[in-house]
This record gives sequence, C-alpha cells and structure tokens, in this order.
Amino acid sequence: MQPRFKEKYEKELKGRMKEKFGYENDHAIPRLEKIVINMGVGDASQNRGFIDGAVKDLTRISGQQPVITKARQSNASFKLREGMAIGTKVTLRRERMYEFLDRLVTIALPRVRDFRGINGKSFDGRGNYAMGLKEQIVFPEIEYDKVDKIRGMDIIICTTANTDEEAKELLRGFDMPFKN
Repeated sequence: MQPRFKEKYEKELKGRMKEKFGYENDHAIPRLEKIVINMGVGDASQNRGFIDGAVKDLTRISGQQPVITKARQSNASFKLREGMAIGTKVTLRRERMYEFLDRLVTIALPRVRDFRGINGKSFDGRGNYAMGLKEQIVFPEIEYDKVDKIRGMDIIICTTANTDEEAKELLRGFDMPFKN
C-alpha cells in the first residue's frame, strides 16, 4: 500500500504546484528527495552506552538502522579524540520518508510542549528545510519508561525545489505547521 503523503503528493500537490508556479514539465515540479535525521550524542565521550541508546531510539523512530558518526579530528577542550563515536544519523528515502513525514506532522509535532508552529525561515536558499526537536519522546515509538536520557535531534528535509518559496509551498501542502 502506498503511503498517505505520497498519494497526496501524486493526486493533489503536483497539480496545485504546477498551476501556481507554471511548470511546463512534470519533472520540474518540486518533490521530496530525502529526510536526514541526526542525533548528536556529546556525552558519548564519557560513556559508550549513550551511543547505544541513541541508536535504539533512532532505529525505532525511523524504522531503519542508523549509521554511527565519528569525530573527524581531535579536540582537547571537548575531550574528543579522532574516530570517537559522537552521534548517529539516518537517511530516509521513498516510502519510509513519506511515512516519517506523516508521523512527524500528524503525531510528533502536536505533542511538543508549548507548540506554536515551526519556524518558516529555516530554509537554506536551495529549497531544503532544517528543524530541531528537543526531545525524542514526542514520537509514539519511544517508550518513556525505557528512555535512558532525553536527546534532541535535527531533521533536514531535502527537496528538489530551486527556491525557498517553492519548497515552503511543497511542505505546506504536506500540512507542515509553519508560524505565520
């Protein structure tokens, strides 16, 4: 079965985007390319077990095994040596990407404390959007009792849009709750 957001893109968003921006070719219409979720674990230099907890949480949230990121260079002020594990990341594409975006917009973001919408200015100028979450427990896959530590995460949504305006319109079509 096709994900709900992918169906929505195919059936209504494509036509709306084509009409609004006047694309002549269907391949020029912006679409989601990938979603990258990154979880930095700064405490991993003191305790190796923190990385395992982050990997478990990110696996549950994304439905796919994350990659452990390692330090590129040593930094004495952070007690960091080259090659040390300092975080995890996962790249979602195709069906998993649409499923994650659906869960993020409909379930996770409304569960954020004092939520008033996400910043509409966090675009990079090339049609990609970045946002951060302070707690991983807003996702229903994470059991609060089994969490060893509250961790934040960065979520980067990459699109094929050429401008921020096109990307914002695309994400708005997926019911992304931007502040006014």
